[in-house]
Amino acid sequence: MTLKDYLFTSESVSEGHPDKVCDQISDAVLDAFIANDVKLGIADDSHANTRLGCEVLATTNKIVVAGEGRASEPYMKKYGNQTIVNREAISEIARNVVREIGYDQNGFSFHGADVDVLLHGQSPDIAMGVDAKKKGGNLGDQEGAGDQGLMFGFACRDSEEYEKGSFMPAPIYFSHKILEVLSKARRSGELPDLQPDAKSQVTVRYVNGKAVGAAKVVVSTQHRETTAKGKKYNSGMIREMISGHVEKSLPKGWMPKKASDFFVNPTGNFVVGGPDGDCGLTGRKIIVDTYGGFAPHGGGAFSGKDPTKVDRSAAYAARYLAKNVVAAGLADRCLIQVAYAIGVADPMSLYVDTQGTGKVDERKLEKILSDIFPLRPTNIRRGLQLNKPIYQRTAAYGHFGRKPERDGGFSWERTDLVPELKRAFGAR
Repeated sequence: MTLKDYLFTSESVSEGHPDKVCDQISDAVLDAFIANDVKLGIADDSHANTRLGCEVLATTNKIVVAGEGRASEPYMKKYGNQTIVNREAISEIARNVVREIGYDQNGFSFHGADVDVLLHGQSPDIAMGVDAKKKGGNLGDQEGAGDQGLMFGFACRDSEEYEKGSFMPAPIYFSHKILEVLSKARRSGELPDLQPDAKSQVTVRYVNGKAVGAAKVVVSTQHRETTAKGKKYNSGMIREMISGHVEKSLPKGWMPKKASDFFVNPTGNFVVGGPDGDCGLTGRKIIVDTYGGFAPHGGGAFSGKDPTKVDRSAAYAARYLAKNVVAAGLADRCLIQVAYAIGVADPMSLYVDTQGTGKVDERKLEKILSDIFPLRPTNIRRGLQLNKPIYQRTAAYGHFGRKPERDGGFSWERTDLVPELKRAFGAR
């Protein structure tokens, strides 16, 4: 039996959160490698383009960039069986990300941090399974999956009147939005005493399966120790500073009316933050990156992984299909699972669950989705135009629920399959 009246909570973290600093560095390295491939005209050649599994650790004035990959000069160069990595160039990428985020503090600074680059060449055993086979001199569709695993995509109409067609669960959507509004105010100088690190948490009340309001809101945001006049900040002052911005992030009437339902910096102080306050790691915020716990997650992180790695690309494809199913009116909720074996192009399985809201047969829907958009890695990569430098922007405020961009960013948020899906089921 499915509950219709309930509370559900999701959280988000800002671009200055330690884990998100690492995610953005990992994806900035990926973007640089892909942009170089685009410049060289080899971005869509499976035998020459970027391969990357980049992991980053950040702590007090220390950044470690590790992993394996394949890239063109000037970033990597082959000497026999060895791969020479341009550590200076990659170190500069990391520093630029930290500068863009806004960290120039004693404990973590874009110019003061020590950067270690420990990247090495991709394993030939992995490359052998992933690289596409040539068919008659042309690249075929036999690019193998970059790893085994299972991925999920999800979309819903639970709060469409509030979140304007993103087809995302309300708790994660508004958790992201609160922090985006605060970040914009910090960067513009409107709230100059805020610092980059922040977290939010929104508990949404559902009535008859629809989101109707925020029951609780929590915001923890890093701040300067004192005001411009030298007065020491406390949580009450920060609450007064940000409450208007939080309220305008939410639909009208959603802001909790009781002061006890709106928590700001509950520990009382948040001056030491970012990697100086807590060690950061790539890939540790996978629930923040996806659906806020509202739908399953296969376990694989996204950031720092090139699109042959189905942890990322197939999760994007599953979201793409689920969103189009809901946008076509075939269901109010759609969950999709897809699974792969490393080196094998065709998925091991495809599962579609409309969670009791479907208006069409789910097994027929599985077949039609597979026909319309085959879930082989090469088709995903090309169909969603993933061989572009579009990844750093995904590494904060969620990979889903964003607007498709002209340069191909967030292409998996398009709803261009809707007409074909409607025709397949005779829908209007």
